[in-house]
Amino acid sequence: MTSIERTAYPRFKRLITAHELHLFFAPSRDEAEWAAARTDCDEHLLAQLLALKSYQRMLDEIPETVVDCVRRAVDLPEGTVPKAANRTAERQRTAVRQRTGLSYDKARARKIAEAVMRSEAVSKNRPADLINIALEKVVEAGLELPGFTTLDALAAKVRTEVNAAICMGIYDQLSEAHRERLLALLWEKDTSGTTRYSRLKQSAKAPTWSHFRAQAEHLGWVDELGETGVWLSGVASGKITDFAGETDAADAPGMRDYNLVKRLALLVCLVHKARMRARDDLTTMFCKRIALQVKRAKAELEQIREQQQAIVAALIGNYRTVLQHIDADSPVQAAREKAAALTAEILTAVGELDQDAAPDAVAARLGDGLAPALHTMAKALRVQAGALGVPAAAVDDFGGGSRPYDDSVRSPR
Repeated sequence: MTSIERTAYPRFKRLITAHELHLFFAPSRDEAEWAAARTDCDEHLLAQLLALKSYQRMLDEIPETVVDCVRRAVDLPEGTVPKAANRTAERQRTAVRQRTGLSYDKARARKIAEAVMRSEAVSKNRPADLINIALEKVVEAGLELPGFTTLDALAAKVRTEVNAAICMGIYDQLSEAHRERLLALLWEKDTSGTTRYSRLKQSAKAPTWSHFRAQAEHLGWVDELGETGVWLSGVASGKITDFAGETDAADAPGMRDYNLVKRLALLVCLVHKARMRARDDLTTMFCKRIALQVKRAKAELEQIREQQQAIVAALIGNYRTVLQHIDADSPVQAAREKAAALTAEILTAVGELDQDAAPDAVAARLGDGLAPALHTMAKALRVQAGALGVPAAAVDDFGGGSRPYDDSVRSPR
C-alpha cells in the first residue's frame, strides 16, 4: 500500500500548530450560525462543525486538538463530545456538500481517476504520482474525493496493466537470438565468478590509461548486446529509468523469479542504461585524462619559462661584462677616463662645499678658482657627451658658448 504521506490526499497532520488550528479549523461566525441553524443540541452542533472543517480529509479519527479548537471557538461547554447517529451524520455530510458545492458520485469520481491514471501511467511509474494526478482531476470535476484505499488499489491495478502492455511491446521487438543473449546474462559467469548481469552494473574506476582501455572494451561489450534504442522506441524515458532502477536493485536469482516477458523487458532497460552510463563514464575518464595532461603541460611550460628567463638574465650579465672589457683603449673609453679625471678635479676644488651655501661662502671657498671650476665641469660634460654621442651644442649652451675653453684664460680677481 502506498504511504499516504507521499501523496497530496487531505489528512490530519500528526502535529498541528496553533497557527494551523486557527487558520484551518476554527469556524467563522457565519459557519457557526449555519451549523446552529441545522442542529438542536451541542453534540450535534460540534459534530456538524467538525464535519464541515474536516471535509475531504480522512475521518478515521479526528485529533483531539481539532475537536478542542472547534469547541472553544463556539463556546461550547467543556467535555462536549461530537455525537450523531448514522442518519444524522449522513444528513450533516449532505449539508456540507451543498455548502461546499461538491457532488457525491463515487462511480463518476472513480471513472475520472482511472482514466487519468491510465493516460499518465504510460510515462509515470510511481503510484503516489498517479494518485496525486487523480486527486487534482477529481477536485476539478467538483466531486467528493474517493477513499484513499480506493485510489491506492486503482493506481496499483492501472499501473500493473500499463506496465504489462509496455513489457509485451518490448518483448515483441526482440528476436529469438537477442532473447537468448539477454537471458544468458543471468547465468553466464566471467573469470571472477560473477554473472555478466552484475557486470552490467559496474561503474567506472579511476581515470588511468589502463582503466580507460578497460572501459572502452566494456562499452564495446554492452553495445554488442543489441540496439536497445530500437527496442525501446515509444517507451517514455521516465518509465525506462524506473524499470532499470528496479532491475539494478535486484540480483540474478531475483530476476529469474519474474515471468519471461517482464524479465526480458527489465533486462533491456538495464542494458540501455548501461550503454548510456558506459559512454558517459568513458567520456568523463577521457576528459579527466586530458585535464591532467593539460595541468602537467602548464606546469612544464612554467618551468621552461623560468629556465629561459634565467638564461636570458645570465646572457645579459655576460654581455655587460664583455662590453666593459672589450676594446679598453678605444676613444670612447679614453673619453670616459678623461671625463672622470676632470670630474675628480672639480670635486677636489669644490671639496665639502654645501650645495645650499651662500655666494659669500662659495667665493670664500673657491676664490679665483670659481670660473676655472665651472669651465672644467663644462669640459667634462662635453667630453662625456661626445663619448655617448650627444651633440656638442647641447653642452656648449651649458658651458656658456661654443668657444672652446682655454686653460690660459683666468677670471679677474
